[in-house]
Amino acid sequence: MKSATVPELTQEDLFTSGEGGYHTYRIPALAVAADGTVLAFCEGRMESPRDDAEIQIVLRRSGDNGATWQPMQVVASEVGHTVGNPCVVVDRDTDSVWLAFSKDNDQVYVTESSDNGASWSKPVEITQHVKRPDWLRYGPGPGHGIQMKSGRILIPCWHTTAFQRHVRGYSHAFYSDDHGESWQLGGDVAEGTNECEIVELSDGSLYITVRNGRPAPRGPGEEPVYPGLIKRLSARSNDGGLTWSGLSEVDELADPVCQASIVRYPEGASHEVPPILFSNPASTNRDNLSVRVSYDDCLTWPVSRTLNPGPSGYSDLAVLKDQTIGCLYAWGSSVYRLEHDQRWIEHVSFARFNIEWATHGSRRQD
Repeated sequence: MKSATVPELTQEDLFTSGEGGYHTYRIPALAVAADGTVLAFCEGRMESPRDDAEIQIVLRRSGDNGATWQPMQVVASEVGHTVGNPCVVVDRDTDSVWLAFSKDNDQVYVTESSDNGASWSKPVEITQHVKRPDWLRYGPGPGHGIQMKSGRILIPCWHTTAFQRHVRGYSHAFYSDDHGESWQLGGDVAEGTNECEIVELSDGSLYITVRNGRPAPRGPGEEPVYPGLIKRLSARSNDGGLTWSGLSEVDELADPVCQASIVRYPEGASHEVPPILFSNPASTNRDNLSVRVSYDDCLTWPVSRTLNPGPSGYSDLAVLKDQTIGCLYAWGSSVYRLEHDQRWIEHVSFARFNIEWATHGSRRQD
């Protein structure tokens, strides 16, 4: 990118359905390793777009802020199993990259890279430490976790339980205070929550942005449905994710029952509240993939830019080494309600833009 003051945006397809031996690519996760290497993960679905198909976690790496990319590599797989829900975080103290994922939407694993994503350790199962016996379906993230200023590593997750034949969804997080030597379970967010991401606010508290999983009832004996207009949900924690406040609806953020991403931008002036960026399909359907900006620790979202106006789905944000912003997102001609042999998502693409593009040149000055 040429200038830090001229708004700029570039985009490139990294994964295209039908290529590389995979039927479909979905569920992006994005991180920047300690040396600046950009790590773009997603699920490679072998023979079907289904969430319970045989799935592998694949990765492409870039050493030049996304200008060029190395060939795809497989990070985690097991023949005949669903290996997915990638959630990645970089430990700034050890330079390790941690990837959490689930097997068969049930068991939980972590794998570590000590060489900026070039190779990965044998996955270690941590299910007994981060999943309660009565929980049913389980998924880390997907997307990215965070490391707090305290050093705590947090992996946002979601799970379901059953009560009187009804399935209930909850967001939660698990964490490590010893650089991945052990993992512990944090607290649940309120019922009706789902896939989520977390950001640390300027005062050290946590803000979790949550996919709305609260369907509206239709009537006695009828299946519940999602209302036409759904708002994003959020909660806050003052104890590092051990407990969460009650849920709030975010009036400015439409939620088409879809995953979303959130990341803090590193502002230079210490007295400023750094901008926080958020991405999701900003509509009541899965289209209009957009980036929004908050200048007040997620209280309001006054600025919005569209990355892709058409059908689009999951996304993940990261701030790159040169302080441009990357967004890895899924898009295509349609993203759901397709026949079994059709593609749900045709592409997972990498967008790179500077803060001037994201903010329309409206960066707040104190």
